Amino acid sequence: MTSLIRALSGASLIAFIVPAPAFADDTGPIVVTGQKIEEAAAEVARTSGGADTVAAPEYEDKVAVSLRDALAFSPGVYAQPRFGQEVRLSIRGSGISRGFHMRGLTLLQDGIPINLADNNGDFQELDPQIFQHIEVYRGSNALRFGSSTLGGGINAVTPTGRTASGFELRVDGGSFDTIRTKAAAGYADDRADVWAAITTDRSDGDRMHASRDSLRFNGNVGLRLSDTAETRFYATLSHIDQDLPGALTLTDALTNPRKSNAINIVQDQERDIDSIRLQNRTTLDLGSGTLEGGVFYSGKDLFHPIFQVIDQKSEDYGAYARLDLSGAIGGVAVEGLLGTTARFGHVDARQFVNVGGNRGAPTSFARQEAQTIDSYAELRVKPVATLSLIAGGVYTHGERTIDNRTNPLLSGSASFDTFAPKFGVLFEPLAAVQLYANYSRSAELPGYNELAQTQVGGLTGFVDLDPQRAWTFELGTRGTVGIASWDVTLYRSDIKGELLQYSVVPGVIPASTFNADRTRHQGIEAGLDLRLAPFATLRQVYQLNDFAFRNDAVYRDNRLPVIPKHLYRADLRLGTDRFAITPNIEWAPTGAWADYVNSTRAPGYTMFGLGAEANIREGLTLFFDARNLTGEKAIGDISAVVVATPASAIYYPVERRAFYGGVRARF
Repeated sequence: MTSLIRALSGASLIAFIVPAPAFADDTGPIVVTGQKIEEAAAEVARTSGGADTVAAPEYEDKVAVSLRDALAFSPGVYAQPRFGQEVRLSIRGSGISRGFHMRGLTLLQDGIPINLADNNGDFQELDPQIFQHIEVYRGSNALRFGSSTLGGGINAVTPTGRTASGFELRVDGGSFDTIRTKAAAGYADDRADVWAAITTDRSDGDRMHASRDSLRFNGNVGLRLSDTAETRFYATLSHIDQDLPGALTLTDALTNPRKSNAINIVQDQERDIDSIRLQNRTTLDLGSGTLEGGVFYSGKDLFHPIFQVIDQKSEDYGAYARLDLSGAIGGVAVEGLLGTTARFGHVDARQFVNVGGNRGAPTSFARQEAQTIDSYAELRVKPVATLSLIAGGVYTHGERTIDNRTNPLLSGSASFDTFAPKFGVLFEPLAAVQLYANYSRSAELPGYNELAQTQVGGLTGFVDLDPQRAWTFELGTRGTVGIASWDVTLYRSDIKGELLQYSVVPGVIPASTFNADRTRHQGIEAGLDLRLAPFATLRQVYQLNDFAFRNDAVYRDNRLPVIPKHLYRADLRLGTDRFAITPNIEWAPTGAWADYVNSTRAPGYTMFGLGAEANIREGLTLFFDARNLTGEKAIGDISAVVVATPASAIYYPVERRAFYGGVRARF
């Protein structure tokens, strides 16, 4: 697959270089699947809960390696560094105990899920520098994508030939021998459009054994079948190599953050991905609404030497349909949404003894199969122009089957059926002010990692876990008045059967997973922008993360580990459209607990950075991105354990002091 990716990417680069005819303006009658940022913002404004849109200009003057850089100022998104493109990505405490990869969120690209069929997610294939904008729907507000997870959904939207015609070139780099490039081109005429981008990313990383290297291609072609119908084909190819420096003890992380875990070097631990994803979206304008549908396919090769060599080949495919209608009944405005998304997949999962990062003797072979079908509906009634009453729900059917041909005790199957209703209200007392509230249920099904559990020293076997369920109430407001723009949500989730995971043997993965009895996640997701002067804008986000057990037989009312209770970020942009500097700060006054017994806590931290940009002429921009200017040594993420000791290697340090710069050109 690597050779296929490189061949297709090379062919696309040649297409960029070959002279093309002059780009035409978008003079056609409609744009259907080439969604604009304004349309996405309008959809957020119809949401009776926490949601926002992050446009590419908000982060394009940063070295945006991961979603942490892109979503740093999205209220409620917790994205903290592990290394390279690997981050802790969580909303409302979703997947709080997962010390690797991600769960509890639905990730989408151009409205189509990229989660595997067992609903677990992997975000390394999402490259922030190619997206036009990113939509964040927190909690049940992601219902329009069929998501019923606690955290909600994140939809990354790529440009099209209609929204990004012309050429774009970008080069950036700096500390740790980092060098990244981007070449993109878009073209549109009356009936068709095409957009494509190639990106590369290479760095030694800010720690030993943390180098990374990637090559990605993203492209799409849109065809107008008629004045009311359009179809669009997408292709994404990724080649990603990432060395894994591993977690450190608290002492090492705070005194020698450059260090790698010694065993990671001996075993040459890494995570290498070759993948291809193909999608189609076809949209029909019905006059009173739209009908959208499509199919998708993803193939992935994963070579992952860790405690053993994980060698997996997976295929996932599916289809979706979504119907939006609007009209009036008895003079009352009514809108309806009806949709379904079906995902099917299998994994050929092989494991080998790790011999210096190479395959040794085989230890396990399993065939993993899953299907997840999400069917959803929503009804919106507007008795008056300023008030919307909303009701809906997501019905999820899931099946998981694991056939372990080496260790039969790890074989088994499970079937799940859940329903997650939602009730909401949206009130607009002023043209630019909204108040909202909703009450909803979430349901998350266990995946392969949770159902088949192994540990050093023996077999745990197939564990028939229950889905994680929660009822969430949220109340909030967003709007603009005078110099202030805000987005503030208060939420409280009462969870039953939260899927909590921890290593009972230090450093062993996968770890035990269990359904907790009752837990509670509650907090504040706040964003506040202040236009202090024509040359000064202050941007701020704050999270209150109050996550705890509730009368647990073992852990009583202990706080859940991993995520600190308070987190604040701000930047102050000073300047004009021609030149500006942006000092920034990230502050966690107290660190997170590292264990379930609440015996060890990471220290708080304050980090300072500085950005700058200069528009040399129209279409040509220079930028500068300096991070952790004071060289703060702090903890960025934690893989929680039951009881942390000084020897527990579970801490990931924040990024060391770094200086980057780059140039962007559009023409």
